Amino acid sequence: MQHIAQRAKLLLTKHQIYFFIVPAIAFYAIFKYKPLYFIQIAFKDFRVTRPLEASPWVGFEHFATLFQSPDFQQALLNTVIISFYKLLFGFPAPILLALMLNELRHAAFKRISQSILYLPHFLSWAVLGGIVYNLFSVHDGLVNHVLGRLGYEPIYFLGSTEHFRSLLVLSDVWKTMGWGTILYLAALSRIDTTLYEAAYVDGASKLQRLWHITLPGISTTIVVLFIINIGHLLDVGFEQIMVMGNALVRPVSDIIDTYVFRVGLQEGKHSLATAAGLFKTLVAGVMVFAADRIAKMIGHRGII
Repeated sequence: MQHIAQRAKLLLTKHQIYFFIVPAIAFYAIFKYKPLYFIQIAFKDFRVTRPLEASPWVGFEHFATLFQSPDFQQALLNTVIISFYKLLFGFPAPILLALMLNELRHAAFKRISQSILYLPHFLSWAVLGGIVYNLFSVHDGLVNHVLGRLGYEPIYFLGSTEHFRSLLVLSDVWKTMGWGTILYLAALSRIDTTLYEAAYVDGASKLQRLWHITLPGISTTIVVLFIINIGHLLDVGFEQIMVMGNALVRPVSDIIDTYVFRVGLQEGKHSLATAAGLFKTLVAGVMVFAADRIAKMIGHRGII
């Protein structure tokens, strides 16, 4: 009882500090937890012309329709393929970049390099989409201009089902790579420098120091960020595809998010779109728990 009284007294005396978390609590309460009430739309025959409470329950009918839909099957396949490529190439990129930046000894050059690399993160996909178009346009794009000078035929990158996914992954890595180095650079700064000095005295090469000191020193950060990335595996990038995509590449660019947008807002099938969104959320939750479990099995703490 005395312990509770002490905690209450501390809360009253430090109440100013707790005001700082009020905006965060309000944000999650309004935009994250309140919408959970409308999950029931996925299990009802919902119409905008009648209240949600008056809509009849249909069970898993919308999920059955969803999984039988060729459009959703293609969107799911595209989502998995694009996500896999982004994870394969996008996840190691900031690690490698952070390791290279960490080796820079000229402080001014290092700060300038970091600022330039961070810049794409602060640009919207509307801006970056224009840059990508100017680079890869079939008529006056810089890349096709160079190819023409070398004697090759121009390639319609933005309208080719063969090249569009690669362009998506490349532009996404470019946008996120610099910003992703921040946590890794912070983890690198916490490594005891005496370990490097001792390894150097013992005759360890730079590669051996990297493998036995640097990577183990940031392994916890790598595992935590990998688990978080697994949770966002089905978040391929709605804005990116809406800006860069077109009807010619829809067979390889249509993902779950664009499917939900098209079916829910354009076609008015709100229950089907909610079922697709709920499926995506459940898959993400399962993958996070599985990745966290695997991390703990190999000796890391995980995040759950």
